Amino acid sequence: MSFKPTALICQSHTTSPLGDVLLAATEQGLAGVWFVHRQEHLPDSSQWVTDNAHPTLMAAATQLREYFEGQRLTFEIQLQPAWGTPFQRAVWQALQRIPYGYTSTYGDIARDIANPKAVRAVGAAIGQNPHSIIVPCHRVLGANGSLTGFAGGLDRKKHLLALEAARA
Repeated sequence: MSFKPTALICQSHTTSPLGDVLLAATEQGLAGVWFVHRQEHLPDSSQWVTDNAHPTLMAAATQLREYFEGQRLTFEIQLQPAWGTPFQRAVWQALQRIPYGYTSTYGDIARDIANPKAVRAVGAAIGQNPHSIIVPCHRVLGANGSLTGFAGGLDRKKHLLALEAARA
């Protein structure tokens, strides 16, 4: 994942029932949430500063814990606006409109962003979502309802969908 930072990026780690999570933030907001075990999906964080007291990182860790405990249905945290292309950001904004406990399809997202033929491009953009769980890419299924693609792994996607279905 390429990201050309214009500001200092701070990082911290938190735990979840699905494994360790890397969090990143700038002064503008939360820059990313990634499952640590999926090395191929992690950005190069070697130049980032570890700051376990960063307010955005602390808020993200708290909200993720509340989500997994069933106490939070939506996230209230400012996301880093400069990440991704305009097309990717449009897809990620569409993901945020999928309510807790519901699912959508890649085709639905393509139609939502007024680009109905861009189903594959939508899938690629979803695969680059830097805000796992918070921008709910796990809520997107194949056209036939099948579980397809998730940077955190399909087992995690299944778990997240089951968690939300049980509490919706």
